[in-house]
Formats: sequence, structure tokens, C-alpha cells
Amino acid sequence: MNRDLTLHDVVVAGIAVAAGLAAALVLRVLLRRLGERARRTRWSGDDIIVDVLRTLAPWGAVAAGVAAAAAALPLTRTAGQAVNQVVTVLMILVATLTAARVIGTLVRTVAQSRSGVAGSATIFVNITRIAVLAMGFLIVLQTLGISIAPLLTALGVGGLAIALALKDTLANLFAGVHILVSKTVQPGDYIRLSSGEEGYVVDINWRNTVVEQLSNNLVIIPNAKLAGTNMINFTQPEQKLSVTVQVGVGYDSDLERVERITLDVAASVMKDVTGAVPDHEPAVRFHTFGDSRIGFTVILGVGEFSDKYRVKHEFIKRLHQRYRAEDIRIPAPERTVSLLPAGQGLLPQPRASADHL
Repeated sequence: MNRDLTLHDVVVAGIAVAAGLAAALVLRVLLRRLGERARRTRWSGDDIIVDVLRTLAPWGAVAAGVAAAAAALPLTRTAGQAVNQVVTVLMILVATLTAARVIGTLVRTVAQSRSGVAGSATIFVNITRIAVLAMGFLIVLQTLGISIAPLLTALGVGGLAIALALKDTLANLFAGVHILVSKTVQPGDYIRLSSGEEGYVVDINWRNTVVEQLSNNLVIIPNAKLAGTNMINFTQPEQKLSVTVQVGVGYDSDLERVERITLDVAASVMKDVTGAVPDHEPAVRFHTFGDSRIGFTVILGVGEFSDKYRVKHEFIKRLHQRYRAEDIRIPAPERTVSLLPAGQGLLPQPRASADHL
């Protein structure tokens, strides 16, 4: 039989709770300073350890104070078990949320380092967090004495119905995972779809892919559509690419001299213009005897897709200025039109035969 509650019991319980709160505050201050020192080290593992402790240690101190206070009070066996169960569930929830956050951060960091870009594929982060939270939820149910076997059985039986109801969502989810695992598209790549949409891939989440156009507009593409369409990836397998500029000169031009001057201008653009590839060797290829000019292609190198506009802009300006200085003519299209006097050049009208009169 439990004894009656006394003032001494209340004081001891209050001291236990206050001690837990004080310990939590002290731990937060100490771990904050420890975190500042950990950020100055080269090893990133100490940052993760301190981050975990900054959440778990203060809550653990509070839980310990509450448990000590419950032990000091003359509670019934049922009440004592209930308090201990609540404290345990609280710590499991705190640990689960902390693990979901830390593991999600680790997955994001790994995804960024593998793709080599600043963007992040949140689909892996979301899947990881959901898995950790689901495991924590099942542990909480088991701690509360609720059997999880019927729940798992119900989920297995209802899995088919859920899959049919969420067919499109699951298709987009698995398509996104397939895209990222196969490395067909990674955040930061510049892509162009057969339907005409193009831009930089900002993110691939559980449902769609976000593409940012050069005009700063966002295009939202379902993952299943992205996986099932023809696409050009201008970033893979190499981010550097070649761009072409079409030029034409008159038939009276010295083509050897034209080629030499054009290559000189292209080489200066490769060295001076931001976004060009300095070690790229430009090329000139004559290809067409046109109506009024000899056409040729100039091949330039750029660091990435969006750089081609700046590089072509500077090259055309410099080439036009150099051609004018060197007296190389870029002829406009010409057409010769012959005008005949009235009545000439017309087909004679057939005469009616006498047999038809």
C-alpha cells in the first residue's frame, strides 16, 4: 500500500525536475561552444556528433529529472509505469526526429557530392526521412504495448489498393529514383526535351522535376514524362561543348587569308571572353558555294550551354570589325531580275482551226 504524499516528497520531486532543467541549460551552452570549435576542424564527423548531442543531451537531462521526480513521489505502480512510459516515448520521438534530420542532411550532402553541383535531389532526402520516421513510429507503438503485427499485415493487404489508387504518384516516384540512380539527369544539368522545354535542372523531388529556364521561369515536369521522352543533356558526359557560327564571304575573297584572320579572331575570343574555353582550338570549315557567297562554319568552345550566347555575341562583333578593317566583304544575297517589254515573252494564243468554224 502506498504511503501518503508529504511535503518532503514534493520538495525532492521539485528539486529533481529543477536539476534536470538546469542540466539541460548547461548542456546546451556547453554543446553550443563545442559546436563552434567543431566547425573550425577539418573533419565533418565532429559536427554531426555535436549536432546530435545538442538535441538529445538536453532532452535526456529533462527526461532524467522527470523520472527521478516520479521515483521520489509515492505513486502507484500503474502511475509510475505510465510516467516511465511517457518519458520513454518522448525520448524515442526526440531521437527519431533527430535521426531523420541528421540522416537526411547526410543523404543531401552525399547526393550533392556525387552530382558535383549546388542543387540537391530532395527525393532521396524525403524517402530517407519517411523511412526513419516510420521506424520510430513503429517503435513507439511497440513501447506503448500496441502490437504492430496486425498493422503490418493490414498494410500488406491494403498495399495493392494503395498502389492502384496512387498509380500516377508511384510512377513519378519510381521514375525519379530511376533517373537519379541511372544518372541520366542530375541537378545542375542543362537539358532540352523533344517538346521544346529547356533549362537547368534545379531539383528532382518525389513527384516532378523542376527546370529553370534562362528567363528565370520554372518548368514543372512530371518524373514519368521526363523518363519517357526524348531529351538532350548538354551537360553530360562533359559540361564543355562546341558551338558553331555560320559565316559567308564573297567569291572574290582569298580563302586562305579569310581562314587565317577568322582563326585569329576566334583565338582571341577564346582567351579574353568569360565563359569561353581558353585551351580550345577553334576551327574553320568551308562547306557551301552559295548564291552570292562562300559559306563556312566557325567552331568555338564554351564552358557550359548558357555561355554560348556571350561567346557568339563577342565573336560576331569582333569578326565584323576585323573584316571591315581587312576589307573582307560579307555580301548580302543578290538576285537578278529581268523585265521584258509588254507583250514579249508570252505564249502565243492558239488559233481556232477552220474545221471548227
